[in-house]
Amino acid sequence: MRGTFLRILFILCDWITAGLSWGLFYYYRKTNIESEVFSVNETFIYGIILVPILWLVFYTLQGTYSDVRRLYRLKVLSLTAFATIFGSVILFFLLLIDDDVTNYKTYYQSLVSLVLFHFGLTIVTRLIFTSIIVKRIHARKDGFRTLLIGGSEKAVGIYNEIMQMPKSGGNQFIGFVNLNGIDKLLEDKMPYLGHVDQLSQVIREHQVEEIIIALESTEHERLRSVISRINNDQIVIKILPDMYDILSGSVKLNNIFGALLMEVNAEVMPPWQRYAKRFMDVILSLIAIVILIPVYIALAIAVKLSSKGSSLFFQERIGIHGKGFRIVKFRTMFVDAEKSGPQLSSTHDARITPIGRFMRKTRLDELPQFFNVLLGDMSLVGPRPERQFYIDQIAEREPQFLELTRVRPGITSWGQVKYGYAENVDQMIQRMKYDLLYLRNRSIALDLKIMLYTIIIVIKAKGK
Repeated sequence: MRGTFLRILFILCDWITAGLSWGLFYYYRKTNIESEVFSVNETFIYGIILVPILWLVFYTLQGTYSDVRRLYRLKVLSLTAFATIFGSVILFFLLLIDDDVTNYKTYYQSLVSLVLFHFGLTIVTRLIFTSIIVKRIHARKDGFRTLLIGGSEKAVGIYNEIMQMPKSGGNQFIGFVNLNGIDKLLEDKMPYLGHVDQLSQVIREHQVEEIIIALESTEHERLRSVISRINNDQIVIKILPDMYDILSGSVKLNNIFGALLMEVNAEVMPPWQRYAKRFMDVILSLIAIVILIPVYIALAIAVKLSSKGSSLFFQERIGIHGKGFRIVKFRTMFVDAEKSGPQLSSTHDARITPIGRFMRKTRLDELPQFFNVLLGDMSLVGPRPERQFYIDQIAEREPQFLELTRVRPGITSWGQVKYGYAENVDQMIQRMKYDLLYLRNRSIALDLKIMLYTIIIVIKAKGK
């Protein structure tokens, strides 16, 4: 069963149980708590229609529907318990707190009954649904399209270990790619799909959902080279852990029937924070654009008067998942500054106009990028977007640079705050380390901290 169909079915079950539980709660509350005659009125009808929608929104923010095939019963139990308690309290304050009551005991009875009705119906249907999926996966009737990278004896060992498990962990092997063009010991077990240099094409053509790399975590250079080629944050990547990984707690085992593998690209930002981050991007960008209209006009006039040419500057940059977009900035250089080809600016660059030097120090040249944020090309905080010309040079030396395209690029970044503008590829690589650190530690709190430091840089005009 494909993920989209299961997700729709899961959502439908949640919608039905949410409506049914609210209806039962309403009936119980009227007849047992308030001792009134139950009747189908407008309040009851609106509740049946609107309350399930509120629950589905909450479940979505919680990340319940991100990949229902990867749910397991213990996770479903914890997600449902947390959502029921938290969501019931919100509904209680939204819909019930202002009702006329004779004493506060009825409030507590209402809240407890709402929790019990909702949790009871929801957990039963969810456990049945999840159990069916888990049993199908264990029986190898369903699973995740898995690509094995490697064709050596180590790769054969991983394959044999997974396939000899009494119950499947969910890996349905579609084929393998090798690392050196020679090792093809898996050819009698699964299709050979090509060399690792063709990895992007193989992933795209075969709709890969999970990748197992037959290299140990100690083989840093080879692992970095392979992982950098997987430009898709929806694909689960697993490698062999060493003893240090196990002792340090890096290995997280959710499936007791699975092989001992370590997930290396786990999402660090919870779903609700990802939604909140995008919401914050849009709202703050709209506010900034409205407030900064006088600043936009003043800077546009200043740039126009300082040198001939347009006030705005557009340039092709690489964004999320390697997709190109046109970034917009206030022009800080003279026209035709790159007629000899792409060049990074330096501290005493003669191509920078006088007003451009001031705007760079205060980061005012970046202000038009709030429009890029609204269009979805960028975020307020994220790794700075680069041109393909420089990405190719950096990736040749440091392949992990390509990991930065897993997220939307930002107007400001940890690397930008700590290091400023880079004047050469070596400095771009140094700045990259901070952005990779950001990638591994993303959170709303960290974004707010980076934005605060950016504002301080703007005020003090200490940008590099």
